[in-house]
Amino acid sequence: MAVMKVIEIMSDSPKSWEDATEKGIEKASKSIKNIRSAWVQSQSVTVNDGKVTGYRINLKLSFEVE
Repeated sequence: MAVMKVIEIMSDSPKSWEDATEKGIEKASKSIKNIRSAWVQSQSVTVNDGKVTGYRINLKLSFEVE
């Protein structure tokens, strides 16, 4: 029987929401083992002088507890 835990992180990227997702998972996996799934809870952008300057996501990660 597996026990899973869910945490929420925020990640951003100047390129895209997809890049923000990949970077968030990559960074989290350095300190969290056994990540099994990720769910993008919300997406937003940062704006400066009327232009989109960054893509931000709130990401829920589930991982198996050892």
